[in-house]
Amino acid sequence: VQLQASGGGLVQAGGSLRLSCAASGRTFSTYDMGWFRQAPGKEREFVAAIRWNGGSTYAADSVKGRFTISRDNVKSTAYLQMNDLKPEDTAVYYCACSPAWLTRFPGRLTTEYEYWGQGTLVTVSS
Repeated sequence: VQLQASGGGLVQAGGSLRLSCAASGRTFSTYDMGWFRQAPGKEREFVAAIRWNGGSTYAADSVKGRFTISRDNVKSTAYLQMNDLKPEDTAVYYCACSPAWLTRFPGRLTTEYEYWGQGTLVTVSS
């Protein structure tokens, strides 16, 4: 599986962005998906996860109520809708996936994901 993240950019505080993660391969619908982020000088941290069938989602407390994860298995794409962005949301955002039968949802550790995208930079100005 290859993942391609896109949709990052520069936005003012309070604004919105939608990130996309396009997956190659025919097994996308059997993979749990996650989004992580890494700010300069910090460790990569969990943002949100979604079950293989979209039936369950989970978001970190820091983004709950502002960010929404979703997926379209027909398009083999996962999304992260980010609203009310804050300067502290500035980071490189990564999507990741792993076969559903191998994960313990919601998979908040980087080690729980087998495949990673290249990352997309989100910069929020104050």
